[in-house]
Amino acid sequence: MNSASSSSTNRRKTISGNKTDATRKRIERMEEEREERRKEMIQKKQSRKEQSQKLLAAGNPGDVDFIGMVEQWRADQDRKHKMSNPKASARNSNIIVAVRKRPMFEKEREKLDHDSVSCYDPKAWIHSAKFKVDGITKYLTHTGFQFDHAFGEESTTDQIYLATTMPLVDHVVHTKGRATVFCYGQTGSGKTHTMSGIQQILAYDLYDEMKAKCENVEIRLAFFELYSGFIQDLLHDRKRCKLLEDGKGEVNITGLQEVRAATAEEFLRVIEEGHSQRTTRSTEANDSSSRSHAICQVFLRDTDTGKLQGKLTLVDLAGSERGSDTKSHDSKRRSESAEINTSLLSLKECIRALGQKAARVPYRGSKLTLILKDCFSSDSKTTMIAMVSPGASSTDHSLNTLRYADRIKEQRVSIRPNIC
Repeated sequence: MNSASSSSTNRRKTISGNKTDATRKRIERMEEEREERRKEMIQKKQSRKEQSQKLLAAGNPGDVDFIGMVEQWRADQDRKHKMSNPKASARNSNIIVAVRKRPMFEKEREKLDHDSVSCYDPKAWIHSAKFKVDGITKYLTHTGFQFDHAFGEESTTDQIYLATTMPLVDHVVHTKGRATVFCYGQTGSGKTHTMSGIQQILAYDLYDEMKAKCENVEIRLAFFELYSGFIQDLLHDRKRCKLLEDGKGEVNITGLQEVRAATAEEFLRVIEEGHSQRTTRSTEANDSSSRSHAICQVFLRDTDTGKLQGKLTLVDLAGSERGSDTKSHDSKRRSESAEINTSLLSLKECIRALGQKAARVPYRGSKLTLILKDCFSSDSKTTMIAMVSPGASSTDHSLNTLRYADRIKEQRVSIRPNIC
């Protein structure tokens, strides 16, 4: 009995010792794994810090994970884009839609905004940064739009002019037609910069074409703004004018004076004077935001009779804004923003009606749409340049801008609808 009891006790001790050793080894292994994970996390944090510093030095600050996902997506697109076929030309269309992405601003870098827009002509993509329901896992949604042209931040204004505006100059000069170029986008997206650059190039190109093809034709300019529902002549002390429509359906701005420009230099001087008189304010998105729609009309008139021989309209639309963009504005500024958004909405409603081939298009919904009434007629040509900001904080605005532009692209005018 004593021998059996002693043997049983020894076995229990052996088993207990084995369990203790196994538990100790398991604890040691868990500690080693925890230490390895800790080292791995430290290495990842250090790597993220170094990557963040590199991105900051390269002028592309922001969330390292999102930036990495965007760069990986672009690397895949670069390979696909090289293998893709050339895009189809849209020269026969009377509406050309282009998109331009501006470079990152210093203000965006300071708040660690990363680049969230990619342009692969003729497509533009918005990369929206998202979190899954756990609030931790990050992912991107990629929304693409195809236009007639898509220009990245490396594109020059010369390239944009050649693709979007030069064909309209030919139409105006050689066929005595009407044409319109307008820039649309959120506040601070670079509309005025692009339009000013186009005007600089247009001045010399237009006069060269006139010398070669036109005789007894002179160029006259009118430059006015639509601000808070009022039309103000920017070339004559901001004199207020009235918008009227005659029996033939032609829109006339009474009191608006035209200025003759005999040379390209005079043309540019007049344009510069008009820009200096335009209404601007400081906003959350832009230190010098345009608070009005600026419209420059270039008339080609017979020197003897004054009869119209062609017309080119250059429109720099005021920037669209959301309610959150105006949270610190006073009542006057909020009223300005409401007026701007109302007129842009009216323009969108006209475009929607045209796209649906409606019997009547509500041009009289705002003064802006009445002024731009001839933009979408069958005998005119129109170019829209949609401007987008690259910052991640502007993705909602950029999506709205590209959806707006896509709506215009969808409809190609074949008949002139009735006006209501």
